[in-house]
Amino acid sequence: MKFSKPQATVFVPDSLAPEQAAARVTHLGIGAHQDDLEIMAMHGIRECYGRKDLWFGGVTCTDGAGSARVGAYASYSDEEMKQVRHREQDKAAMVGGYGLMVQLEHPSSAVKSPSERATVTGDLVELFKHARPQVVYTHNPADKHDTHIGVLLAVLDSLRGLPPEHRPKKLFGCEVWRGLDWMLDTDKVTLDVGGWDHMFHTLVGLFDSQIAGGKRYDLATLGRARANATYFQSHRVDTSDLLWFAMDLSPLLRDERLDLIEFVDQYLTRFTNDVKTRLKQRMG
Repeated sequence: MKFSKPQATVFVPDSLAPEQAAARVTHLGIGAHQDDLEIMAMHGIRECYGRKDLWFGGVTCTDGAGSARVGAYASYSDEEMKQVRHREQDKAAMVGGYGLMVQLEHPSSAVKSPSERATVTGDLVELFKHARPQVVYTHNPADKHDTHIGVLLAVLDSLRGLPPEHRPKKLFGCEVWRGLDWMLDTDKVTLDVGGWDHMFHTLVGLFDSQIAGGKRYDLATLGRARANATYFQSHRVDTSDLLWFAMDLSPLLRDERLDLIEFVDQYLTRFTNDVKTRLKQRMG
């Protein structure tokens, strides 16, 4: 596999040849930043952990530049912080038992730019020459982080460019920089990650450079998953102690005529109508 950035890396924890490692991946997470996968794609990591017939693969699209540098990292240059974040991501791949970890090393500005994003799409196309995952996890189109939206668009472009028979069966847009609790329960994809609170702490906690920078992603991620489980159903007991929510983007792969904005708008419209209807019913 050859990617556009010379500094891009492919890490295979069990030292299998990269092409072979890509070919075995059944669940693939594609995130913008180092630690996005461990927040949004824990379901895939959990599904594949310790299995020989299922393998999780990860892709981080950006280079980690621009991180806050405080505490133990206060004296680090931006280049040194990029290296730290890169190592943290590979360490998570080792601990999480990933079958493959690709870091594409694009600047965030390129991912966000419509005119430059084609290079990111091209790298994903290169990966999909070797990988045929059945499930792909990426950012959801209602996310409020522009780099996350850029990654989603690159993922969608790359997958739509594949022959239909080579596309994944499921494409999930997952929570990170905006929860999906607002979606109607019938619209949500509920990804059960119950019983894995220790791994949430472990994997997200490996990104010390981000946590030390003033963001307790380890606590917040576990807290969101626990809150999702408890508040999901108001009149039923919890069926899981940890849930992650996603938007099913698979129809966008089955029908290329679907417009992404119109696709998201249907969820927003149903939410708006639900709120209005409930208020009208109780107001009389």
